[in-house]
Amino acid sequence: MRWTGLAVSCAVLAVAAVLSIAIGAQTIPLGELWRELWHPAGGETAAIIHDLRIPRTLLGVCVGAALGLAGALMQALTRNPLADPGLLGVNSGASLAVVCSILFFGVTDVRTWVWFSLVGAALATVAVYALGATGRGAANPARLVLAGTAVSAALIAVINGVLTLDSGVFDQWRFWDVGALAGRDADVVRQIAPFVAVGAVLALTLGRGLNAVALGEQTGQGLGVSLARVRLTGATAIMLLCGAATAAAGPIGFIGLMAPHAVRAFTGPDHRWVLVYSAVLAPALLLTADVVGRVVVRPGELESGIVTAFIGAPVFIYLLRRRKVART
Repeated sequence: MRWTGLAVSCAVLAVAAVLSIAIGAQTIPLGELWRELWHPAGGETAAIIHDLRIPRTLLGVCVGAALGLAGALMQALTRNPLADPGLLGVNSGASLAVVCSILFFGVTDVRTWVWFSLVGAALATVAVYALGATGRGAANPARLVLAGTAVSAALIAVINGVLTLDSGVFDQWRFWDVGALAGRDADVVRQIAPFVAVGAVLALTLGRGLNAVALGEQTGQGLGVSLARVRLTGATAIMLLCGAATAAAGPIGFIGLMAPHAVRAFTGPDHRWVLVYSAVLAPALLLTADVVGRVVVRPGELESGIVTAFIGAPVFIYLLRRRKVART
């Protein structure tokens, strides 16, 4: 049954990818799209497909898969179903790095922002893990959440201070901060793909360990699982996945929150399947949001980060209320 569901999920992702390539300010009929994909004739349509929409779609797949895996990892490691990838301060670290690159180095190219953002995400993750570690070098979920909240608050305060004092930096940064797949070329996809690939491999190897974490400290250790190793590997995977996704597309919210909840309806609590399904359905969700953003204000565009926020905020409220009802 789960294999069937996975096949259906892959088909959904394929449909979302086709729609992402076909729909925009200029809608391309499927027959013409098929011909241009395999036998480019040159001209405006071919340029739109190969130079703009295919790189944008590939970026959506990479970013969506990264956010879905990072969200599933965060919820498993913290045992908090309302957690998302921003909880470890990764988004804030990446944002501060982008602000610093504009302020101190005058960087205005998204392709260069990627490298600064990755470094910022890595430093923020290391800081959170160091603050959340106990005297024995381990880090429990509660300490990680508290450390992530504290680091995020401090970094956001610094960002707001810089943006308030320098309007030029704000004008450059705000276009990245809204979260979007538009305006990125194939070079950005090539830059983040290795980080996403390594993070995905690390994440997918943690399924058994995360199942042990869900059973509690003593039970997990009794099963022979090193919880410290699982958490450290998970934090590394989150840093790579969320850092790369945020670097390329900006801080797109709610994908990492919604996707794992959606897939548990098919997989149950087994994280080996939750991770795989999240890697497939999260990019389908992001690409769908991106397509909706192109349609609702045509011929203009609504950034995908705005669309996911409109969808994700009611979902978050529903999940929060459902947890309150479950506790009463």
